[in-house]
Amino acid sequence: MQITFTKMHGLGNDFVVIDAISQTIDLSPEQVRLIADRHRGVGCDQLLLVERPRSPDVDFRYRIFNADGSEVGHCGNGARCFARFVVDHGLTDKREIAVETFSNGIQLRIEVDGQVTVNMGAPHFEPADIPFEAETCAAKYALALEETSLEIGVVSMGNPHAVIRVDDVNTAAVAEWGPRVEGHPRFPERTNVGFMQPVSRRQIRLRVFERGSGETRACGTGACAAAVVAHLWGLVDDEVAVDLPGGRLLIRWAGGDAPVFMTGPAETVFEGSITL
Repeated sequence: MQITFTKMHGLGNDFVVIDAISQTIDLSPEQVRLIADRHRGVGCDQLLLVERPRSPDVDFRYRIFNADGSEVGHCGNGARCFARFVVDHGLTDKREIAVETFSNGIQLRIEVDGQVTVNMGAPHFEPADIPFEAETCAAKYALALEETSLEIGVVSMGNPHAVIRVDDVNTAAVAEWGPRVEGHPRFPERTNVGFMQPVSRRQIRLRVFERGSGETRACGTGACAAAVVAHLWGLVDDEVAVDLPGGRLLIRWAGGDAPVFMTGPAETVFEGSITL
């Protein structure tokens, strides 16, 4: 089976994007892992499939696979790349695009400067919706590790996120705590882990250990989750710049049931094909 693909990135969070409308695609988890392998395959944090919608109310179906082959519900940086891909490849001439995902529907808008704004939907805080094991919903939780207890915020942006406040992201224990929080038994479907450093009421710094991928250069849903938790904790205003190792995203959230809006770039790296 030969597959054509496009390599893209959003702030260094990189993707293999595959048109599953113009070609027949049926990938196994093993094949996803091969494509994602940076030594034996193409190399990416996640693989994105562009499919025909199952509902007449949306334009496309958007599927996301982590580098370990698992399918997940949402990826903000991937959503921006998805929008640029379908426009640049002539699959639509719309500037506002509705897509369905594994977990929900999202709205994408191509801005005049080429950046993409994603309506990420409202955040979810109820433990059952994340999922996260807790008796009641709270702004902060204590998460026990063997030698310490971490104070975390927990939110779903279509996928689960734990957010930890740190004094300095440069020295944060991402490699140590990231995998342990990701696989903590209180997160039955594992979680993404954000290490957040507030800088001002309009700026935070962030590193993210992504579920199934490890630390990445940028994470769109992670940026949204960190901004939401920081807002919930009274640390930032409605609009905040989130600086990740790969660059900056602009996040807007008015609080409550309002949707979260994320704006940032999406870039094409190269086109190619691979035989599986």
